[in-house]
Parts: sequence; C-alpha cells; structure tokens
Amino acid sequence: MALSRTRRVEVIEEKVESVETAVTEIRAELRGLTSEVRSLRDELRREIREGDDETRRQMRVLHEDVIARIALLQEGIDARNGRPRKVRRRPR
Repeated sequence: MALSRTRRVEVIEEKVESVETAVTEIRAELRGLTSEVRSLRDELRREIREGDDETRRQMRVLHEDVIARIALLQEGIDARNGRPRKVRRRPR
C-alpha cells in the first residue's frame, strides 16, 4: 500500500526532527568535550612549567656545586705556589 503524499511529508518531517535532535545532542557533547580538552591542555601546560622550573632549580644547584669544586681546586693550586696538588680519587 502506497503512502499518501501528506503521510510521506509527515514521515519526512519526523525524520528531520529526529536528525535535528541528534545534531543538537552531538553539538552539546562536542561543547563538553571541547571544554574538557581545554582544561586538560591547561593542566598539562602547568605541569610542564612546573617540571621546567624544577629542572632549572636542579641545574642551578649543579652549577653552584661545580663552581664550588673549581674554587676548591684553585685554592689547592694557590696553596702550593702555583703547583697543582695531587688529588686522591675516591673508589667508586
């Protein structure tokens, strides 16, 4: 049995409404996902910055340690009138 023209239009309108509802739901979900991705991106950037700050702090500590060791070596050289002193290596 063939559908009347009026009924076919009604069926098409129902399908269009269904598609519109689905599109609206998908848009809402995408907005939520976009917000979540932005939040995660911001958190990741913060963690990277904190890691960079910690790396810089460790590098400063190591740099200061090297400078202090060089100063101690220089003191040893100066104490012997410019002659290097013998340094015993510690066993590892």
